[in-house]
Amino acid sequence: MSKLPDKEPLLRVVPMPADAYQHGDIFGGWIMAQVDIAGGVLAARRAQGRVATVAVNSFQFRQPVFIGDVLSFYADIVRVGNTSITVYVEVYAQRNPRDIETVKVTEATLTYVAIDATGRPRPVPRA
Repeated sequence: MSKLPDKEPLLRVVPMPADAYQHGDIFGGWIMAQVDIAGGVLAARRAQGRVATVAVNSFQFRQPVFIGDVLSFYADIVRVGNTSITVYVEVYAQRNPRDIETVKVTEATLTYVAIDATGRPRPVPRA
């Protein structure tokens, strides 16, 4: 069993029945979308503006996610280029409210590009 990282999550969400296959496992694509949102929040903060996803560098589903799990998404910047930001995202599920169990369910690395108002790449401000 895991424990939550000692920092604020970028996103918390509870998957609902509409997000699941007929047997209660959550769609992988739904989880991917939430990971992209969480990573994009951090990338946009660092870019001080609009970003777009340009690559999913790696994505690993470690455990299934179920209806009613409380998912917490944590992210760290792993690289900043001239116009790009690479972000590592970890997802933890907390389940069984009577005796909470925490498990790491997903991890991924995505790359975002900072874009201007016309959608063209722009430099990432220096920290």
